[in-house]
Amino acid sequence: MTSGHDDTRSRRYLLILSVGALGVVYGDIGTSPLYAMREAFHAAGDLAVTDAHVFGVLSLVFWALVIVVSVKYLIFVLRADNSGEGGIMALTALILPPNQRIRVRGLYRVLILLGLFGTALLYGDGMITPAISVLSAVEGFEIVAPAMESWVIPLSVVILVALFAIQRTGTGTVGAVFAPVMIVWFATIGILGGVQILSNPGVLAALNPIHAARFAVVEPKLAFLALGAIFLVTTGSEALYADMGHFGRRPIRLGWVFVVFPALVLNYFGQGALILADPQAIDNPFYRLAPGWALLPLVLLATAATVIASQALISGAYSLTMQAVQLGFLPRVDIDHTSPREVGQVYVSSINWFLMVACIGLVLTFRTSSNLAAAYGVAVTSTMVITTLLLYRVSRERWGWSRLKAGWAMSVFLAVDLAFFAANIVKIPAGGWFPLVVGGIIFVIMTTWRRGRRDLSLEIRQGQVSIERFIASIAQHPQRRVPGTAVYLIREAGFVPPAMLANLRHNEILHETIVLLTVRAANVAKVPQARRATVHDLGDDFYQVILDYGFMEEPDVPRALASIVDTEFGFDPSDASYFLAKESVVVKPGLGLRSLRSRLFSFLHRNSSSAAVQFSLPSDQVLEIGTQIRM
Repeated sequence: MTSGHDDTRSRRYLLILSVGALGVVYGDIGTSPLYAMREAFHAAGDLAVTDAHVFGVLSLVFWALVIVVSVKYLIFVLRADNSGEGGIMALTALILPPNQRIRVRGLYRVLILLGLFGTALLYGDGMITPAISVLSAVEGFEIVAPAMESWVIPLSVVILVALFAIQRTGTGTVGAVFAPVMIVWFATIGILGGVQILSNPGVLAALNPIHAARFAVVEPKLAFLALGAIFLVTTGSEALYADMGHFGRRPIRLGWVFVVFPALVLNYFGQGALILADPQAIDNPFYRLAPGWALLPLVLLATAATVIASQALISGAYSLTMQAVQLGFLPRVDIDHTSPREVGQVYVSSINWFLMVACIGLVLTFRTSSNLAAAYGVAVTSTMVITTLLLYRVSRERWGWSRLKAGWAMSVFLAVDLAFFAANIVKIPAGGWFPLVVGGIIFVIMTTWRRGRRDLSLEIRQGQVSIERFIASIAQHPQRRVPGTAVYLIREAGFVPPAMLANLRHNEILHETIVLLTVRAANVAKVPQARRATVHDLGDDFYQVILDYGFMEEPDVPRALASIVDTEFGFDPSDASYFLAKESVVVKPGLGLRSLRSRLFSFLHRNSSSAAVQFSLPSDQVLEIGTQIRM
């Protein structure tokens, strides 16, 4: 009886997760029918609406969904989880060496840099997706009432401002109504497409890949140009992977197989059937599917769905930032955890307002979703290519695949990815440059910060005294000890913290108990509590403590220290003082690229948030001691 009850509860929980995945994971890919079919014909220079072209485009759309989403992402990419978490940053962490102090070289360095560039491109995607999604939905009002054309831009801006303004309330609150809306959305687009297919069931012949092959062989140039927009049907695939930690593989797969994939196929083929019957409907085949009485409700539903689609990328940018900060690829920023139960639900104020300004700028600059579609392709297809390259290395090292097996599987995916990538390269002059510029800037910031932190650690290490030598000198020349516990944060264990030397030099005292604390970021999403802390008794009431956290965890130093179970080490959070070294980076005079990057690092270091905030230290128990470092 108990087993049956547990099975029922398990199935119910699986259903809840699957429904939740519909509201968060599939917003982006689920709203692609708003513009993908239209852009496929416009991208090829207003491709003529003929049977051969419609069947060819539909066949390419269907097999793109099958190969890229169903096979590559749902079957293979979702296997590459990092302690249950997904996303390109988590994928990159899988090929990082366990010890981050080891300098990676050769192929590993190239792959890690590719992973960082793919991560940087996702920020560009996070800017474009809300803009194009909201614009494409609001453009439906032009069909309802042509006189409203002048209101499309202002209304889009208002919706974007409102969307970003409510982010502080948290993903859980914002997403409370997402799943029901998306269920209605997928049911609606499936029904609209299905009704149209019933009037022309012959369109289902496009399921045969022969039509895609014939289109590519007979008219290779037109097919190639059409690919630049057909890839739009797969946008949002990275969201499946990035949001795996929230829902798990199985709920995401179930949502795709039973709801999303059938609804998308019905709608795309319904649009195909419509334009075969009425070629003039190619101006906006999605909205032309609806009868006149249903047009306004459909526009309102589409607007709600696109807000949800935007939410997935915005939330992803927050999570991506937290992961990059924890792994040491971005400077510390203020991160607010909006859920007491879900560690992945975070809000980053600086990223939120940055994305809002960028989205509004894109709407005001490109003005239509068709113009913005040109900027959309390069970032997404580049990220897909990078994901495949990283997946090859993971399949070899983590899954134990042979070179032949891994090479055969990934070469198929890479061929498709490169075809989409090549078709989008031609869009660079028309707007595709934007995500590349954004990605390039963020990539430079990430690599500069990573290298700058390494150089800063080397500068600090010079002249450092080993802690064993310091304790021995204290034994020979006793210092005055005062009651309480002093916690000194130090980057690398085994050395005397500069803050402690400065405190001893100026105040000539030491605390009764001294904790030398090093907080390390592991290349896994979460570190089990049992392996969180390592304690070494150095003698004379000196303790070396190392705390390990995953890149999806928020370090809480006082709680971690208080939870350490050790017969010798007893920690009272209320009796502790935390000493931090506040380094002031001074750049040595000079010219050239190295000097410019040093100045950039100095700027980033100066404007990063306090370590006290990052480690959840009580502000009234923190003392910062300044030191000057020349680089």
